[in-house]
Amino acid sequence: MIFKNPLVLILIPILIVLVLWRYKKNISPSIIFSTETLLSGFKTSMKITIYRKMIYLRIVIICLMLIALSRPQSVTEELSVDSEGIEIVIAVDISTSMLAEDFESGGKRKNRLEAVKEVVRSFIKERTGDRIGIVVFASKSYTLSPMTLDSSWLLDNLERAKIGMIEDGTAVGLGLATALQRLQGSAKDKKSKGKVVILLTDGMNNAGNISPLTAAEAAKALGVKVYTIGAGSKGPVPFPVTNDFGIVGYRNVIIDIDEATLETIAKRTGGRYFRATDMDSLINIYNEIDKLEKVTFEEKHYYMYRELFTYFLIAGLLLLIVEVAMKTTVLRRIP
Repeated sequence: MIFKNPLVLILIPILIVLVLWRYKKNISPSIIFSTETLLSGFKTSMKITIYRKMIYLRIVIICLMLIALSRPQSVTEELSVDSEGIEIVIAVDISTSMLAEDFESGGKRKNRLEAVKEVVRSFIKERTGDRIGIVVFASKSYTLSPMTLDSSWLLDNLERAKIGMIEDGTAVGLGLATALQRLQGSAKDKKSKGKVVILLTDGMNNAGNISPLTAAEAAKALGVKVYTIGAGSKGPVPFPVTNDFGIVGYRNVIIDIDEATLETIAKRTGGRYFRATDMDSLINIYNEIDKLEKVTFEEKHYYMYRELFTYFLIAGLLLLIVEVAMKTTVLRRIP
C-alpha cells in the first residue's frame, strides 16, 4: 500500500497528543470528599468504565480519518515487458537556420524543423518495440525526452521542440555527446550493439566545447552507430525575414552543411550519412534503421492504482456514529 499524500500522516501523533492532553485537563471530580473511606465499598460500574475508555475510540476515529485524507492506494497491476528492439536517440538541430522553407509536404511548403518533426512523428508511431529518446541542440544541447517505450510521451515531448528555445548556434559535437549520455544512462547492457543515434543538422559546428569528431570517437568506443543527416536543399533556399513593420518576407540564402564531418562521424561509428533534400530522403533514413541488430531489454511499468481511502473513511464515519449514539443514550451524562 502507498499513500498519495503521506505528509497528512504526520498529523496523527500530533492530534493524538492534543486529544489526550485535553481529555486529562478536563477531568475533574463532581463531588469532593475529605476522605475515601466512605466510598471504599463502591465499585466502578461497567458504564463508567466504558465512558472513560471512549477517548480511545475518538483516537481511532481520528486516525482513520487522517489515513483516508492521505489517500492510501494499492497497485492492482504490475506489467513487466520483455521486448526486442533497439535503443535510439534522435538528435535534432533547432538552430535558426532550420527555419529555411525548402521542404514540401501535402502540397504545402514547410520549414526544415516542421518537416523533420513530421517524419520523426511517423517513425515513433511505428517503432513500438524500441526505446527512444530525443535530444535537441543549438548552441547548447537539451534532453527533450529521456529513453522510453511510451510513444505517446515521446510525441508530446516532440511537439515542445521549437526554434529559439535554445540560444542560437550549432553545437553538433555537444548534441552527439548528450545523445550518447542518454544511451549509456539507460542501457542495462553496456556492450549491446543495438544502440543508435540519428543526428540531423543543417549547418556546421560553431558552438560547444566538444568537437564532432571527438564525440564520434566516444560513440565508436561505446559501440554506438551514428546515422548523420544533412538536412536541406543545395543552393539558395527561401528563408523568412521580418521587416520593421512586422511583415514576413522571404529572401534566398545559402546555408552550408559540413558534409565531410558528418560523413566521417557516420563512417567511424559504422553508420551512414544521408543528404535529406526532401521528405522521401528523410523517410528512407528510418527505413535503414529496420536493418539494425536487435537487443532484448526489460522495462517495468506500475499502473492501475486502486483507491483505498473509502474503506478508512467509512470505518471512521461508522465509529463516529457509534460514539455519538452512545454518548447521547446509554452513556449520556446528566449535569
